[in-house]
Amino acid sequence: MKLLVDANLSPIVATLLREHGHDVEHVVDVRLGMASDVVIFDYAVKTRRVVISCDTDFGVLLAQHRTTAPSLVLLRHMNDTAPEEQARLLVGALTATSEQLEAGAVVTLAPGHLRTRALPLGT
Repeated sequence: MKLLVDANLSPIVATLLREHGHDVEHVVDVRLGMASDVVIFDYAVKTRRVVISCDTDFGVLLAQHRTTAPSLVLLRHMNDTAPEEQARLLVGALTATSEQLEAGAVVTLAPGHLRTRALPLGT
């Protein structure tokens, strides 16, 4: 599974996910650090990457487009969580939800909480 870590998460998260064997790009790595959510969304579709973000706007874009891609892992209530802990939680969540993410899903991840919704949203 290919992943794209959004600008609102530290590049450390991408590095740690890479160390766990994931194919990961951080938006800064691909010169999208200052890009709009729409541009990042389109890039994720084009490159078949799952977006990992704290930004709920990606869920809005998915609902508006009613598409099955890109999948999204949305981190909630983790703004004050260290990147190392975010990565640790992500590794577990990615393992637990890999089939759903490959098929098209939104995974909401918070400390002690994991929820999966199939795409397209709103159907």
